[in-house]
Amino acid sequence: MRHLPSRTTGRRVLGALATALLCAGGLAAPAAAHDSAPAAAPQLNNGLALTPPMGFNNWNSTGCRAEFNESMVKGIADLFVDKGLKAAGYQYVNLDDCWALPQRDANGKLVPDPVRFPNGIKAVADYVHSKGLKLGIYTSAGTKTCNSAGFPGGLGHEYSDAQQFADWGVDYLKYDNCNNQGVDAIQRYTTMRDALKATGRPIVYSICEWGSNKPWEWAADVGNLWRTTGDISDSWGSMLSIMKQNLPLAAAAGPGHWNDPDMLEVGNGGMTDTEYRTHFSMWSVMASPLLIGSDLRKATPETFDIVTNSEVIAVDQDPLGKQGTVLSSEGGRWVVSKEMKDGSRTIALFNETGTAQRIATTAQAAGLPKATAYTERDLWKHQSFNTAGTVSATVPAHGTVLLRVSADKQWAKNPPAVELGLNSSPLLESGATVDLTTTVTDLGRTPALQASVALTGPAGWKVTPAGPTSKAVVTTGTALTTKWKVTAPAGTTVGAYDFTLTAAYRSPSGTRVESQLPFGGSVVVPPPAGTSYLGDLPWMSSSNGWGPVERNTSNGESAAGDGKPITLGGTVFAKGIGAHAASDIAYYTGAKCSSVTAQVGVDDEKSTKGTVTFEIWADGIKVASTGVLTTAMPAQPLTADVSGAKVVRLVVTDGGDGNDSDHADWADAQLSC
Repeated sequence: MRHLPSRTTGRRVLGALATALLCAGGLAAPAAAHDSAPAAAPQLNNGLALTPPMGFNNWNSTGCRAEFNESMVKGIADLFVDKGLKAAGYQYVNLDDCWALPQRDANGKLVPDPVRFPNGIKAVADYVHSKGLKLGIYTSAGTKTCNSAGFPGGLGHEYSDAQQFADWGVDYLKYDNCNNQGVDAIQRYTTMRDALKATGRPIVYSICEWGSNKPWEWAADVGNLWRTTGDISDSWGSMLSIMKQNLPLAAAAGPGHWNDPDMLEVGNGGMTDTEYRTHFSMWSVMASPLLIGSDLRKATPETFDIVTNSEVIAVDQDPLGKQGTVLSSEGGRWVVSKEMKDGSRTIALFNETGTAQRIATTAQAAGLPKATAYTERDLWKHQSFNTAGTVSATVPAHGTVLLRVSADKQWAKNPPAVELGLNSSPLLESGATVDLTTTVTDLGRTPALQASVALTGPAGWKVTPAGPTSKAVVTTGTALTTKWKVTAPAGTTVGAYDFTLTAAYRSPSGTRVESQLPFGGSVVVPPPAGTSYLGDLPWMSSSNGWGPVERNTSNGESAAGDGKPITLGGTVFAKGIGAHAASDIAYYTGAKCSSVTAQVGVDDEKSTKGTVTFEIWADGIKVASTGVLTTAMPAQPLTADVSGAKVVRLVVTDGGDGNDSDHADWADAQLSC
């Protein structure tokens, strides 16, 4: 990744050139070349960001385009009020790069671009403040910012720049990491901390050094938040990779000092609404800053519904300030629990995989005391239930069920929680019939009465029950189990199709409850006999961390079809698959195939930094893995026995360090059937 025109395109390159630039530029004393610092440097202790900051940043939606200007920023402030964002807790309207002229004035002062901001930054701040909101600004802890136009950075100008920001009425500073001249990160960021403190103005301090120097280990007394990863992009793979890097850092977070996995992509169009709800849910469970990165001028009602969900926001803004911790993550089925100030636990059941999965834990495993029953609040359905202690759901592909569970003595006033389940997602050939079994299980302490179930499929499909679809009483731990016959009409096109399982029941007090489980099915074609190149075969589904998966070429850039010949260690392969971590490609093998073979590695189109792991999965079981491979390593052979498997998946992970430059080749990949 990190390709033009992203602002971070040049970050890694510029960092690598730091020593040369330092010599060429003659920057002798960067931290104080133009400013004089106080004799005693104060500690942070600024009393700010006691809950994670909430607001907006323009970069992901406008970049450095001309539309980023005073009118646009004021319009965003208006939308905060008009669309309920301010009422939901969003405060900060933050400017990113490109707000200044490329050169300072004769006195070394920053100069706002007179075309973009004809009335200056203070006028914008005054307008934002008049709405009861706060203004943020951006610069870099280097000689220039990250944009290729070369806007002035703060290195060597910390005290002067901080005072300008304070005089303008700035409330938040995002301090980036480009063109840092090789100066020690702690020194650079600490100097700006002290400069902000010296102004006397309360300014939230956001350290944006991409997690390069493990700021979670040292920045708690330097900044209010610190980036733990590289830049996010609007894709499932990017969001997933960043989430996985941020989750293990829970111990570092707390009031006034937060792990920052970067801005929200909700609404930018690269993910589904289900994936965006996962994004928002997991950022909230991780007590992350919630900075909207989509264009609010064009946002859909669905986007506003997600980012203004008050119950999910309350999880993020809980004053105890605990980041959620991972209880389990087996097979892409994640359970993450966040301790809340009122003693409850928010539990995220997150499904990383491409098919519906049952994910379960218990109230006690999440940290709650033993009790007869518990209250379970579904934060997306906005409904409360009682549970005997099991916290479980069948979660749609890439979805998250977010539950707030408490040892509440009033649990009995709520209807029982039920779990809708299925034995597998429909997988069938055109014109064929498959059997499917669904369950409606009572997880509550009280019975579910007059339970019924219905299954709907695509138009023209035949969905017929082959068992009971109702039950008078479903008691704790028991289920209404129904068998179904599902038939795809002859001539049905290969691809994915949507199904919905709906259950209805009544509580002992008479409350009627309806619950739905959306899930996917697939029409497939059997694999050909013999040995075939996987780059030539149709896949059931694919996800990729950067651009699309490519057939018989490398990943290339972000556009479809822009790959190059697959090349590993100088060897060119005519056939294969070009992917980018995190990647997941599923093939239907119909229990007719015996093995998958490939030569795998990081494509030569990336000369440094790529680190990936290749995995082969058969019917949900990992059957082969390489361990971490780097750009410097030659192609590695990978073989897996997939005998009896109906679905084989080729998976690439980011090696645990983020997905920068992770161009992963499945060279000469073959399937034997």
